[in-house]
Parts: sequence; C-alpha cells; structure tokens
Amino acid sequence: MDRRIPLLSLEEQRQLFGPYDRHVKRVSQRYGVRLSAREGTLRISGPEESVELLAQRVGRVLGRIRSGPEPSPDEVEQQLLGGEEAEPAALRAPAEVRQWQRDLPTARTEAQQLYLDALVSSDLTIASGPAGTGKTYLAVAAAVRQLREGRVQRLVLTRPAVEAGEHLGFLPGDFEAKVNPYLRPLYDALHDILGPASARRLRDMEVVEIAPLAFMRGRTLNHSFIILDEAQNATVTQFKMFLTRLGEASRAVVTGDRTQTDLPDGRSGLEDALRRLQGVEGVAMIEFSAADIQRSPLVRRIVRAYGDES
Repeated sequence: MDRRIPLLSLEEQRQLFGPYDRHVKRVSQRYGVRLSAREGTLRISGPEESVELLAQRVGRVLGRIRSGPEPSPDEVEQQLLGGEEAEPAALRAPAEVRQWQRDLPTARTEAQQLYLDALVSSDLTIASGPAGTGKTYLAVAAAVRQLREGRVQRLVLTRPAVEAGEHLGFLPGDFEAKVNPYLRPLYDALHDILGPASARRLRDMEVVEIAPLAFMRGRTLNHSFIILDEAQNATVTQFKMFLTRLGEASRAVVTGDRTQTDLPDGRSGLEDALRRLQGVEGVAMIEFSAADIQRSPLVRRIVRAYGDES
C-alpha cells in the first residue's frame, strides 16, 4: 500500500526525516515501511496497517510543526514511533520478525511442553539436564515467538567463555574472532530458526545481541528476552550478576547441565541457584532427563551409560 502526504517546505521534510535521516531509519525498522520524499510529497509504502498508523502519526507531527513551537528531534521521533500503549503489539515487533513465516519448533516430550509453558508464564525459567534435550533451541524459538508477537523488543543471548578463562586478550584475532568459537552454538540455533540472512539483519539492527557473560556487567536489560546458556560454567557471582540485569518487562531463561561444569573449583552458579531459588515466586525450574534427548539414540544411551540421567 502507498500513501502520499503533501509537504509545504523542505524544512518540514528535514524535521520529519531527522538528523542524518535518523527518524527514517528508526521508523522503517519499527513499521516495516519505506519512506521517501520527492517534489514536496512524502510517500509511505508497506503493509496497509503499518502505513495507515504511520500516516496518522505523520499528520500529528506536521500539525505540531505548522502550529509551533518547533518540536525537537527527540520529540518528533517519539511522536512518530508512538507510545506502546497506542501501538498494536504485532507492530512493535521488528519487520524482519513480523515478515518471517516459518513454523516454530514444538515440544516432542512432556518435559519440553512444560518448558515451553514456563517460558511464557514465568519471569525466570531455569532448565537443567543433559545435552540434546532442546533446552537452548526451544528457548531461542520461544524468544523469536515473543519478538514476533511484540511482547519483547530485543533478544540477548549469552554464555560464559570459561574455556578461555574469559582472558580473551591472549587469543588471536579481533574481538569477534576471539569470542565466536564460544558463542557458535547460539548462532547455530538462531540461524536454524530464523535463517542466516534474517539473523544477520536482526543483529545489525541490534534487535539480537550475542555476547559473553562477562559483558553483561553493569547493564539493565528492559523489554528483553535474555538467554544464559551453559550456565553450569557460570560462577555464583556471575550468576547473581546475570539475574540482576533483568529490567522492566523482561524475562530470562537459564540453561545448563550441572554434570558438565568446567569451573576449576567445581562450584557452579547453576547448582547454587537451583537450591537457592527453589520456591521463589516467578521462578520456574524444569529438569530434563535422557528420555528427552532428541539427538541420535546413541547419545541417549551414552548419557545413560555415564549415569547423567537424574
């Protein structure tokens, strides 16, 4: 759908587009539309619901510009993006996620269904159990679903880089080359669910962030779905630091296998949290077993042979 709105001057176009076209970039990402201006006319192209909503907001901004006093760039951006309470939830999701049509993974075992239910109903979900049970994969799928539905605005994926002692400066290459081997499983899950191209674009838009756990310190994460993977390799201090990053309208998922910690002293933050947070309101705990493993049947037999089934 196209809508054309007349502009009275280049100054109106300048204020609508913002410094260095900042408003155009933000609005395009938010609504999944294209904006252009030519010969005194603003053109909005995209899905009908998005175009109509944005046209209304452009009209209000133009009314403010024409009646005075002149709004600041931040005020213009705020009016164009609108308050969340006035915006349909589906439109709060990034266009990349709204336009994504692939089916999301579903539960194959009873424990997986309990897990998916907890990811919707609980502010913090802690999932422990052997590899191959879908802990990380289903968490990423649930996060993408909530992005698509507009419940959260960002997906943050993190894990400890304990194998390097998080002393990454000694490793060759730039920052990305240093941390990528430790974050690769998270990239794999995201690429499998969204596709590599969409996953890259969402990272470029900063809708998806993947980073080592050490880089979470000092931050408050609002309106986010946060996944801590391989949590058995987080210390008690790191685990507490992670949990206290939760901000407004955010939820967190912690996954790990307490039988496979790589910590030198063996004291895992995951083990500590499973004991300390038992019964705390808003916290769900899901325990997976070898029966939930969805990889090769051989993996299930190996896990049982090592006695990891609880």
